[in-house]
Parts: sequence; structure tokens; C-alpha cells
Amino acid sequence: MVRKKIQQIGSSYGIIIPKIFFEDMGVNPILDDVELEIRDKILHVKKAEKKKD
Repeated sequence: MVRKKIQQIGSSYGIIIPKIFFEDMGVNPILDDVELEIRDKILHVKKAEKKKD
């Protein structure tokens, strides 16, 4: 587990996610999008499926 501070970014908030987390998820931060979902007060992040043309 990694503990991070939440940072204010304009009128929003953000966290820096370590590169190894993206690698473990199979996410390329440049090419891929992620989906965010709240379930039972837990933030879940997963790789978004590519849109078909």
C-alpha cells in the first residue's frame, strides 16, 4: 500500500499515481483512458476498453 497526499488542482483535486501501478494494470498513461467508479466508498480505477469506430 502507498499513502499519497491529495493535491488541489484548480477547482478539482488530484493524486500522483506511481508508474508501477499503471504497469501492473496494463495501462499506458499516454495512450489509454481509465474508468473511475465508487463502490462501497472505495474508488476503483480500471483500464477503459478501446472504442470501436
